[in-house]
Amino acid sequence: MRRLGRKKALALGAALLLAAAAAGCREPAPPREAPLSAAETGTAPTRTFGIIYPMADAYYETVTESANRAAEKAGVRLVIKAPEEANLEQQIRMMETMIQQGVDGIAISPIHPDALAPLIDRAVEAGIPVICFESDAPGSRRLAYIGPDNMLAGERMGGAIDRLLKGRGMILVSTGFSESLNLRQRLEGFLGYVHRETRIDVLEVGYHEGIAEQALANLEAMIDDHPHFDAFVAPDFMSGAASILVWKAMGLNRYALTFGLMPEISEAIVNGQITLAVSLDEERWGELIVQQLLKASRHEEIPAYIDTGISLVGGEAVK
Repeated sequence: MRRLGRKKALALGAALLLAAAAAGCREPAPPREAPLSAAETGTAPTRTFGIIYPMADAYYETVTESANRAAEKAGVRLVIKAPEEANLEQQIRMMETMIQQGVDGIAISPIHPDALAPLIDRAVEAGIPVICFESDAPGSRRLAYIGPDNMLAGERMGGAIDRLLKGRGMILVSTGFSESLNLRQRLEGFLGYVHRETRIDVLEVGYHEGIAEQALANLEAMIDDHPHFDAFVAPDFMSGAASILVWKAMGLNRYALTFGLMPEISEAIVNGQITLAVSLDEERWGELIVQQLLKASRHEEIPAYIDTGISLVGGEAVK
């Protein structure tokens, strides 16, 4: 009995030694280079952020994709809203709903900065940090603005058309919602440069108020009224998208310049319907929105202005 017990003990000891040796031969698991995302850990979102666009449009899909990636990584839930068309009353109701729901932060591209300012202030008073992107509401208590210097962007567009037309010619201009600060600033910067630095004649400036069908109708009417124009300039992406359809339908060979480098515009540059686009680094807006709202919700200080920059894409004569 005693001898049998020793054999069992020796066998058990040998098995333990073999197991330890085998474990020692295994390679250690490589360290994680980045923390696990909320999706990897299975944790529920700890914060909810709202994003309000001025309208529902393909232009904002890139922003949404960027925001969703950043939100998943940070463990944040997003509530994304947009009027079907640029509609101030709907934007106001969306802000009111998010305030009532007590979200942890709001990012908005305000259609009308003065009309949205009281709602932005009300949110801040309720403890909800608010940042603006694309278009600012400087008279409000918003914490930050993310986007380009729109006045400078308009001037850059003016410089581009100046070089393309060599300082002379006739142009048509179509833009969106007349009360949007970003579009007003782009138009002011553009027209200021053209009137100050060139002999280019601005034949007509049209407004479509954020309605896609109206943008198309306005452009067709302007071309009918001024068939000998040399170039078309769109301070907003919707007018630029309308020009793609018109150029294809009419087979036009005229300069067309626009803002925003969405995939449709990139393809049109390759195909020759769009001559040049002013990129505002829109693909980073979503990530920046989530990052800054996350900091603000933690009561961390954030910069009042995050400049996303301006770059020109397309146009052989424009560097």
